[in-house]
Amino acid sequence: MPAETATTERASAKLPPFRKLPFKAPDMEVRHGPDGSVYLTSRTPPGPAPRSIPHQLDEKAAEHPDRAWLKQREPNHGPWRSVTYGEGARITRSLAQALLDRGLGPDAPLLILSGNSIKHALMSLAAQRIGAPATPISMAYSTLSSDFAKLKHCFNAVKPKAIYVETMDPFRKALSALDLAGVSVISGDGGEGAEAFDDLAQTEPTLAVDTAMAWIDADAVGKYLFTSGSTGMPKPTPQTQGAMVAQIAARRGIDAPDEEATGEDLEVLDWMPWSHISGGNVNFNGVMALGGTFHIDEGRPAPGLFETTMKNLYEVRPQYFGSAPVAFAMLAETMEADPAFRDAFFSRMEYMVYGGATLSDDLYDRLQALAIAATGRRIPLTTMYGATETQGVTMVHWELERVGMVGLPLPGLTLKLTPAGSKMEVRVKGATVMSGYLNLPEKNREAFDEEGFYRLGDAARFADPDHPEAGLVFDGRVTEDFKLDSGTWVSVGTLRPDLVAACAPFVGDAVICGQDKPFVGALIWPAPAAMKAAMQAAGGDAQAAFASLARDIAARLSTFNRTQGGSSRRIARFSLLSTPPSLDAGEITDKGYVNQRVTQDRRAAEVADLFTTPPGAGVVVVQ
Repeated sequence: MPAETATTERASAKLPPFRKLPFKAPDMEVRHGPDGSVYLTSRTPPGPAPRSIPHQLDEKAAEHPDRAWLKQREPNHGPWRSVTYGEGARITRSLAQALLDRGLGPDAPLLILSGNSIKHALMSLAAQRIGAPATPISMAYSTLSSDFAKLKHCFNAVKPKAIYVETMDPFRKALSALDLAGVSVISGDGGEGAEAFDDLAQTEPTLAVDTAMAWIDADAVGKYLFTSGSTGMPKPTPQTQGAMVAQIAARRGIDAPDEEATGEDLEVLDWMPWSHISGGNVNFNGVMALGGTFHIDEGRPAPGLFETTMKNLYEVRPQYFGSAPVAFAMLAETMEADPAFRDAFFSRMEYMVYGGATLSDDLYDRLQALAIAATGRRIPLTTMYGATETQGVTMVHWELERVGMVGLPLPGLTLKLTPAGSKMEVRVKGATVMSGYLNLPEKNREAFDEEGFYRLGDAARFADPDHPEAGLVFDGRVTEDFKLDSGTWVSVGTLRPDLVAACAPFVGDAVICGQDKPFVGALIWPAPAAMKAAMQAAGGDAQAAFASLARDIAARLSTFNRTQGGSSRRIARFSLLSTPPSLDAGEITDKGYVNQRVTQDRRAAEVADLFTTPPGAGVVVVQ
């Protein structure tokens, strides 16, 4: 069903009102350039910005020293342990002195290999206090890789003076692959071969810490975050203090005035990795700016791990919850079977935030039915769009009857939509945008246009061209789209998730193929749960299991094709892939995003089989 049709049907159903969002309504200024570009700027000014992230910590510590800042469970699902804002400020000063003593500073960063933890946060803020860029990188580069190529690349790019790991044993092999001459290794558990975090935390701070912090300005690099590596090796992206606090100011600009909002009751539960912009900057810094309590969720939306998230949600009962749509599907299934969990989840929930992919209309309706059953009102579903290079760019901060939107630019930013073939490419300029990658002049020349706007490589369109304030809809990645031999454009960014949704629960992900071909084909990875069920039904016969899944997927695609308008939206052939996407080869990023071009290049034989006459072995022709 098209989104517009679903919108009309939902609006006409006389559903209950939404819970009120704590944000201002959008107020956009729109102007048109002579080349067809459209510029969007919020008339709402940004709110106040702290001087820096470590200054923000000290400010909150002075305001409420005894309020819990960070919480994390003890091992094996034990009780929550916490660090207050006051303790956080004190410990990070001690750690900052220890890092100064080991030679860290603006040109000598701290590399962090471990996932989210209280000690990870304290080390990061300690480094930022003395102007040493904190550099968290994806754990996958250290724990899932076989050759550690991306880890070595990141290490050589920033040349750290110290490395932090939470526990030594999982990282020993990765550390042995690096040249650690002159590099301090610090571990949270004090394992053999490393200095103990607890010892460094007892260091007596001197005036040198305060002097170093006094030199921090907007241009000081607080972090290096690496891009996901979807277009080659990960690129080191400076996160200046000015960019990070501008993100805070942008969000404060749209917050609805509330004299009683002190952050005292704000409880947030989040799993998103701090090596990524959403988890590490938007979420982590945002909660601190509000003076809230950040619960570190050690679950995630994956089989065997989401149960931890659900246990935590039942206890914490946060005011908002953000994750990928796959997590929302798991949530909906649990809440439909467990009304007590449903009621607990929605008891204080003001809004939900999805990102990374588009939410399906069916899942949207299921979540609204659950919210109505629990509270008598619908729950606003919002989203934010951005990149490692830009922080958050746009946000849906008003109630919507539909999904698939990317919102409108946040205060302080200018969004530019530039004609690119049949689409409008998204570009952005503002205080949250990087000035350039670290030591990559050629990439920097490609990254910005002649007006200084950063090119995100995505496309967007107006939900209602006559009413720009209605927001923008994601329209795929410009760099992934291709033409069939008829000259018809195929929008990979919209077709791929639609295919996956249409074939649920049998498909995990897909690669869309067909450049210069007469039709669209797809390489498809079966969903792990579906593959496991098919194997059980087939008595362990992999060939029979694949054949069964192929029949199920073919039936779903046949139905899907009948609802689509043209050749660019119909899957004519597909084949199932038996080997998972390779992180080392660049087929998949550490965020789980499939690199369409790299996968097709690496699996050229499978792609060719889709388009031969007759089709290659294992290729299914959709009737």
